[in-house]
Amino acid sequence: MISSKNIVLTGADSGIGYEVLKLLAADKSNRILAVDINEERMHLFCDNVIPFKCDVSSKEAVDSIFEKAEELFGKIDIFYANAGYPYYEVFDYVDWDRTKRMFETNVFSPIYTYQKYREHLDGREGHYAMTVSAIGKMAMPGFATYSASKFALEGWQQGIRFENPKNIKLTCLYPIATDTGFFKAANEVEFEKPFPVQSPRVVAKKMVAALEKGKKSVNPSFLFSLSGVLFTVCPPIKSTYLALEKQKFNRFAKKIGKEIKW
Repeated sequence: MISSKNIVLTGADSGIGYEVLKLLAADKSNRILAVDINEERMHLFCDNVIPFKCDVSSKEAVDSIFEKAEELFGKIDIFYANAGYPYYEVFDYVDWDRTKRMFETNVFSPIYTYQKYREHLDGREGHYAMTVSAIGKMAMPGFATYSASKFALEGWQQGIRFENPKNIKLTCLYPIATDTGFFKAANEVEFEKPFPVQSPRVVAKKMVAALEKGKKSVNPSFLFSLSGVLFTVCPPIKSTYLALEKQKFNRFAKKIGKEIKW
């Protein structure tokens, strides 16, 4: 049971973050700085949740989160860097800034946050958590840039574990496609969701349980864990799965007037 903790949670107004917020806020002894670029739903909570409107994609924004948390709590017991967003698109354009914006939010921000949190703790015990994503282990059609950002974060967490100090627990979440506003954020044109799709409530429960136990990682989907074994033992299964997802992507491309030549 997570109780009597000072917690910072980013991406707290929607999706997995919102469900995690509900679970953590249920224990009134927890105090939570709930961070999001939107803050409509965060105001529905009681006094133990403090909404903080902030876009986490810059150094200055992350600095302001720590300043606010230290003002409120003193010490941060758990920092969960959950904020992030996807693109689902045909990657046939030239746009440096579009890619840069995603990496600022999905990669630079959680890495810089870890640096700040390590400095903040100064040897005291703490718990740092991140939402990486299953797509950070296996790329999917239509998600090239998003996959790249999550592969980068996965590579970073693997490397930092070799030097992470003993006073900091590190937990990483690897959700599959989750039934949230994620897909609307990925593209305003409706598209077929990757298989399988999981409930954000289920993902949140497993993440909170992992935080309680201090687990290094959590794969909320049994099917994803099983697929890792099956794809290794029998590669044609992986080829068939990806072929079906490529068909979905091709239907999306045609829908927006583009053609993918495989």
